Amino acid sequence: MSGFSVCMVTAPSMLEARDLGRSLLKERLVACVNLVPAVSSMYWWEGQIEEAEEVLMILKTRAHLLDGLIGRIRELHSYSVPEVLSWPLGPGNPEYLDWLASEATGPGIS
Repeated sequence: MSGFSVCMVTAPSMLEARDLGRSLLKERLVACVNLVPAVSSMYWWEGQIEEAEEVLMILKTRAHLLDGLIGRIRELHSYSVPEVLSWPLGPGNPEYLDWLASEATGPGIS
């Protein structure tokens, strides 16, 4: 295990995704946010099948920051139950992982 994680989060609009991503970057909870527009989502919600156009956010962070990251997303997100799923990252480009480690330092650390 590399000590890094990638998270998937959906947002209802590009505006909210950008605002959320910028906040997470400023707080140093993530090193990088990729925004994938126009994701068509289908899901069960309150007993019925829903369909929505969403923005997929792909976040890169350090594994030890996940609890704080998830908590912050829950505070800032407009959904009552935001999707936040994470996977541990395996080996990767050492220079990229060094960069990720230097940028995702957590709140209050620069």
